Amino acid sequence: MKNDIALQASIIQSVTTALAEDIGSGDITAMLIDEKKQYSVKVIAREAATICGAAWVNEAFLQVDPNVAIEWHVSDGDSVASNQTIFIAIGKAQSILTAERTALNFLQLLSGTATTCSHYAQAISNYKTKILDTRKTIPGLRLAQKYAALCGGCVNHRVGLYDAFLIKENHIAACGSIATAITEAKKQQPGKTVEIEVENIEQLHEALDVGADIIMLDNFSLEAMQQAVQLNGGQAKLEASGNMTLDLIADVAKTGVDYISIGALTKHVQAIDFSMRFIDAEKN
Repeated sequence: MKNDIALQASIIQSVTTALAEDIGSGDITAMLIDEKKQYSVKVIAREAATICGAAWVNEAFLQVDPNVAIEWHVSDGDSVASNQTIFIAIGKAQSILTAERTALNFLQLLSGTATTCSHYAQAISNYKTKILDTRKTIPGLRLAQKYAALCGGCVNHRVGLYDAFLIKENHIAACGSIATAITEAKKQQPGKTVEIEVENIEQLHEALDVGADIIMLDNFSLEAMQQAVQLNGGQAKLEASGNMTLDLIADVAKTGVDYISIGALTKHVQAIDFSMRFIDAEKN
């Protein structure tokens, strides 16, 4: 991502919060095990997936016990098959079991996001059109899911409300017009990308006349998208949005739009199934 420092800070904060809610005053089940006992465990994928989340897994084990060693057999962005080994952890049994659920929660969620993104990206791989994520992310995991989208071959839209303009229907109504909204945006924050949502060809003309950088074609038909691409003539980037399904996006890409934005990439998450298995135990 563009801001790796912000991402790393987010990883630490997210893992700290997740461990705190899970461990609370202490892992009473892990305390049943001799604290000196050492184990090796492996984590396998129970289904095909695109992997994402190594840094979150590493951080979870690091915060619980920095002496646990993690050996990764894959990297973020790799495609894996069912029963393939993802990583091996070696260290105190207590520590491994305490960190297990938090580590796998991040791995299953982010791999699920990356896997979904990969399916969408592959569906239009023969076209110039790119798939964009949105701000429809799990609260508190914005940067994590946007990183997962990149691992799955998609492209990040704006991160939040601060790094680019996205002027939508209610903003336009409050400002008075498309022209007023775009003009004011360029005046207040010169250099920031200005994107505006339009609902018909008439609004597209207005947005082009005042120099929008990106124009979101909201719920346009395929025919209207084709018309918009022709009228635009490369002046602005065009983004198709609204009920974009896996079955539809190839036809949308054929129209020549630059982007397709899909909220389902991050809000309809189907977690990937992972399993941790003991390899051996050191007898003490």
